[in-house]
Amino acid sequence: MAQKVRKGEELKEESLKVFLQKNQLIEDIKSELEVSQFSTGFSNLTYLLKIEGKELVLRRPPVGAIKRGHDMGREFKVLSGLNEGFPKAPKVYVYTEDMDIIGASFYVMEKIDGIILSAREAKKRQIPPEDFKTIADSWLNTFVELHALDYESVGLGDLGRPNGYVERQVLNWGKQYLKAATEEIPVAHGVMQWLDKNQPKEYSHSLIHNDYKYDNVVFKDDTWKEVRAVLDWEMCTLGDPLMDLGMSIAYWSMASDGGMIVKGLPSPTVMEGNPGRREIVEMYAQKSGRSIDNLVFYYAFGLFKLAVIVQQIYYRYHHGKTSDERFKDLNKATKLFCTMAWQSIQKNRIEKLF
Repeated sequence: MAQKVRKGEELKEESLKVFLQKNQLIEDIKSELEVSQFSTGFSNLTYLLKIEGKELVLRRPPVGAIKRGHDMGREFKVLSGLNEGFPKAPKVYVYTEDMDIIGASFYVMEKIDGIILSAREAKKRQIPPEDFKTIADSWLNTFVELHALDYESVGLGDLGRPNGYVERQVLNWGKQYLKAATEEIPVAHGVMQWLDKNQPKEYSHSLIHNDYKYDNVVFKDDTWKEVRAVLDWEMCTLGDPLMDLGMSIAYWSMASDGGMIVKGLPSPTVMEGNPGRREIVEMYAQKSGRSIDNLVFYYAFGLFKLAVIVQQIYYRYHHGKTSDERFKDLNKATKLFCTMAWQSIQKNRIEKLF
């Protein structure tokens, strides 16, 4: 749900209206513009623009962030391609790198109406346990549909280099962790070494989302039978679809994981009726026709990648590049995710880690 814009993340509304008019998204620059901000997520900033009876969504990088990982042009390219062959991608309208408009590159897209199933939303709706089977089915069907997409046919064949993808991911995320480290976490080094030695050498290729979870999809309504759209495409690339699955099950916290993990990874997946991580993997294998070897590697890598992402955000907070108080304890989450990955490695499983 969109809320008041956070201090320091305001938009330059007058120059923005001029830009919207020039690109035929509004008729009159004198029209009243109402700006609010979607508060979930720790990465790219997302705003709701209400003007002339329509609703638009604006995406821009975080304040103080480097371009790498927050490339609005790349995200716009991904969505433009998906608009040609994947009906569950929001329609994009315009992109600019003109820093004079709002102080950052950004793009504008359509607003998708429906239900975004965050932990808060699920709790508020008091979703009955029997509904979560339908929710998981619909969510997984869309995931499999994405992985089956012919990325060449929608003009995204040059989006990434699928050959050598896993090796580069292990190497690069390890480097990014070391660069963003603010304190010594010994278990993180153990995880990095194990991932390097146990990575798969052969794997299939597909378009992958890299952040596919319940609160990045929009359900049409509370029958939960249809996903209307998939959101947050900033990390989309070409690579091993099982790396995508590993990231998704890293987010898939379970009530049996214990209070610290449930609190650190707030998700509707902890609610009664949800499949467990192992069952989700089996459902994906059945729906996609893919055999899943090296499951612990994919899950542990997903957790480590999640640890690096939150550590990079904490690094900005630690060094005063952002004052957002939501980030002040993310170093604790880094330790937690690394510990979970190590436990999975040591016990050779993805559930019952503690």
